[in-house]
Amino acid sequence: MENNNSVNFADYEFIPKLLTQIEKVIIGKHDVVKMLVAALLSGGHVLIEDVPGTGKTTLAMTLAKATSLSCRRVQFTPDVMASDITGFTMYNKESERFEYRNGLVMSNIFIADEINRTSPKTQSALLEAMEEKKVTVDGVAHKLPDPFMVIATENEFGYVGTYPLPEAQLDRFLIKLSVGYPTAEDEAMILYRRKNGDPIETVEPVCSADDITRCISAVRNTHIDAAIYKYIVDIVSATRNHPFAALGASPRASIALMRASQSIAFMDGRNYVTPEDVALMVNYVLPHRIHLTQEAKVKRVSVGLVISEIMKAVRPPFKSNE
Repeated sequence: MENNNSVNFADYEFIPKLLTQIEKVIIGKHDVVKMLVAALLSGGHVLIEDVPGTGKTTLAMTLAKATSLSCRRVQFTPDVMASDITGFTMYNKESERFEYRNGLVMSNIFIADEINRTSPKTQSALLEAMEEKKVTVDGVAHKLPDPFMVIATENEFGYVGTYPLPEAQLDRFLIKLSVGYPTAEDEAMILYRRKNGDPIETVEPVCSADDITRCISAVRNTHIDAAIYKYIVDIVSATRNHPFAALGASPRASIALMRASQSIAFMDGRNYVTPEDVALMVNYVLPHRIHLTQEAKVKRVSVGLVISEIMKAVRPPFKSNE
């Protein structure tokens, strides 16, 4: 695998420190923490779905503090309006003109807490921000800070008062995570660390917005062999042809899988992507983009099973030499 890219990984030594800081608070969830950071370094957005009380919001807020990025959090409810998120124009009597007032989305990290408890109209207000990193209000575009990341949390669909996210919005999340319940040992450690206060207060910032922006650029220069490009396309294309898939993954999913694979390779200290990187990130990039047929639901076929069959059918181009 030819690779002419050179990276001085010493310039990005804040990455392991960032993981360590987050894991002061999020106990026993190393893989989840790593994937969240990988999404940040990909320039992507994250959807965290789980039952209430598993630490979804805490995870997002800990990342914000450890990166020293500006952060705003909105608890979504049915009465939250789109203008609360994107901002609005207001007439100023003194200047005799309309002026734009920032919405809550104007931050480096925007935490959309329980996003599936607000109306579809308000949910859709984030679409432009997530895709183009700007918001348009009354015909005027307003650029969002750089870097910009949406971390949305949601309770599993079926809980009272939830609205399912539309496919167009789901597709804009780079990855989807589930925190899950802790083990008995980890839960005991959570209690111990919270006995005297909130452990988030012990988290120290280890990087700046400039560090993250610089890292995102470096990640995107991570080498991808031509065979890896084909491997990604073959996997994503297979989701569209599977008999149990009513809706497969879009070309946006191919881009997301590429970016996520670059990021995880970079975090592992490599300036090239392997098939193993792609196979790992498939489990986070594709599940929320595949919608099952009614037949699959009747037969209780899971998205995970569909992806497993696809990964067995699509052969990797080569194995890494690691």
